[in-house]
Amino acid sequence: MNRRVAIVTDSTASIPAGLAEELGITVVQLDLTIDGESDDERRVPHDRLAEAMRSGLTVTTAAPPAPAFFWNYADAVSEGVEAIVSVHLSSGLSATCEAARAAAAEVSVPVHVIDSGMCGLGFGLPVIAAAEAAARGADVHAVLDLLHRRLNGTTEMVYVDTLEYLRRSGRVSGGQATLARALSIKPLLVMRDGQLHELTKGIGPERVLRKAVEQATRTESGRVDFATEHFQAPERAKWVLEKLNRGLSPQREPLLEETSAIIGAHAGPGAVGITITPA
Repeated sequence: MNRRVAIVTDSTASIPAGLAEELGITVVQLDLTIDGESDDERRVPHDRLAEAMRSGLTVTTAAPPAPAFFWNYADAVSEGVEAIVSVHLSSGLSATCEAARAAAAEVSVPVHVIDSGMCGLGFGLPVIAAAEAAARGADVHAVLDLLHRRLNGTTEMVYVDTLEYLRRSGRVSGGQATLARALSIKPLLVMRDGQLHELTKGIGPERVLRKAVEQATRTESGRVDFATEHFQAPERAKWVLEKLNRGLSPQREPLLEETSAIIGAHAGPGAVGITITPA
């Protein structure tokens, strides 16, 4: 590969490990703590995390420390790249960008730290596109232009079975979660301005996910990249992907992935994410 630009991201991008390795994407891990025991999120089995959440054990997440970014940036510099593009989880949800910027200030080549304003494959798909451009030898300006166009055009929706886990992490209010639980309401959220906002709601997951598919297929035209991701809900995510396949024009094979454990720790078991980005 004639690589002039290194691509760095974090584990919440939910990029398949094999694809990240193939494209030379460096993935910095966030930390997950269950009942006082911490580890890189990639080493925490999703079944164990889901059981801990259902059992009411304390689950917390943390951004990587700045040195984790610094040493990965230093490795890229040693390979002779001209610049580094480092793309991360929305700063409205995490301090990951802050840690990356602290490390970037200590590196000898330009490091462009990008706050994606997204989570999961909402920025994972744009990162994949940026890495493909970098692998073809694109310079940093071309990579950044492509990345920003992809991020700006991306729609990301998140279905959750309950708002309780988002309430625990402070992403929604206690009143919202209590009302949704009392009325058996299933919410569909959308990433906007770096935060999760309610898009619609309904009774039962199938009805709400149908609304998500209708929304996606009504507003998108032309070739797109799209994906679904899930936490402990593979059949539900597969069903959504099949519906999207019928109503959208994919540029490449759509992805169906189990989401980052960090995302799962906030969204909860049964969650499904939908990402659509113009090709």
